[in-house]
Amino acid sequence: MPELNRDDILRAREAIGGKLLRTPMFGSRTLSELTGARVHLKAELFQRTGSFKPRGMLAKLASLTDEEKKRGVVTWSAGNAAQGLAWSATTEGIACRVFMWQTANPHKVAATRGYGAEVDLEAENAAASHDRLLEHVERTGAIFVHPFDDPVLQSGHGTLGLEIAEEVPGVDVVVVPVGGGGLIAGVASALGCRVVGVEPEGAASLSAGLQAGKPVPIQPKSVADGLAAPFTGEHSLAVARERVDEVVLLSEEEIEEGFRFLYTRAKLACEPAGAASTAALLAGKIALEPGQTVVAVVSGGNAAPETTSAILARR
Repeated sequence: MPELNRDDILRAREAIGGKLLRTPMFGSRTLSELTGARVHLKAELFQRTGSFKPRGMLAKLASLTDEEKKRGVVTWSAGNAAQGLAWSATTEGIACRVFMWQTANPHKVAATRGYGAEVDLEAENAAASHDRLLEHVERTGAIFVHPFDDPVLQSGHGTLGLEIAEEVPGVDVVVVPVGGGGLIAGVASALGCRVVGVEPEGAASLSAGLQAGKPVPIQPKSVADGLAAPFTGEHSLAVARERVDEVVLLSEEEIEEGFRFLYTRAKLACEPAGAASTAALLAGKIALEPGQTVVAVVSGGNAAPETTSAILARR
C-alpha cells in the first residue's frame, strides 16, 4: 500500500493552518454543454505564488525539527516548486536556496528570488543542477525538499482534494495535470472518486513509469513546462497504481487549445500546465456519463508573457 493516506492529509491541513488561500471553484456552462456533464474548475492558479506547490512545501517544512530548520532547505526546480519553496521557507523564517539552471525562465528566476530564496544558476542544464544540489547538501547538511516525490509533501497537496470534496459534494470525476506526480498522488489519496491524470505526449513520465513498473527517466519536451518532469518518482507511482484510474495524453495543439479556452472564455490567466485538465475535456479524451459531476484542476498560472502571447496569437 502507498505510504500516504487520508489521515496524513487531514494532519497536513492542520499543520498548514490558515497560511494559504482556499482557492475558488467555478462552474463552466460551455464545458458542461460540450461534455454533457456538470463541469467545475478548481482555480488553484489563485493560490500563493500562483500554483498548488506551497501546499506541499508548507506541510514538509512543518515536519522538520528545529535543528533541521536551522540547517536551511534546498530544492531543485526551474518553475513552480522553486517559487513555492522560496515563499514557504520565507514565511517560516527558514533559509532557502534553489538550484535552477541557465536556461530557466528568467521570470520564474526573478520570482523565486523575490520570494526570498538564494538562486544558484551555475548549471547548464537540469541534470547538472541536480548534481550541484547533491554536492551542496553533502557539504552543508542542508535539507533537500523534493519538488514532487515525497509522501509528506504529497499530503499537503492532498488538501486540494479535501477542498474539492467539500465544495462539490458527490463529485464523480476529478481531472488532474501530471508532471512529477506529486499533485495527483495527494488528490487521489484524499478522494474516493474516479481520478484521471493528464500528461503531455512529450512528457509522459507517469505513463512510462506505470508501464515499466518503476521510475523511467525521460527527456521531457512540452509547451506545458510545468509538467515537464524528468521522471515520476517511486512514491507517486505507488499511489498511482492504487488510486489513479486512468492517464490520458495530450498533443501540444490540444494543450494550447485548452489554454486559449481558459484564457479567453473562462477569463483564467493560467499557464499551459494548468490548462491540461481542461484541454483533456475539450478534446474528448475522457469518457463521461451524462449528468456526472466533474472537477478539472487548473493547477497554476505562472506562464511567461512570451508564451502566453505566442499561444494566443496562433489561434
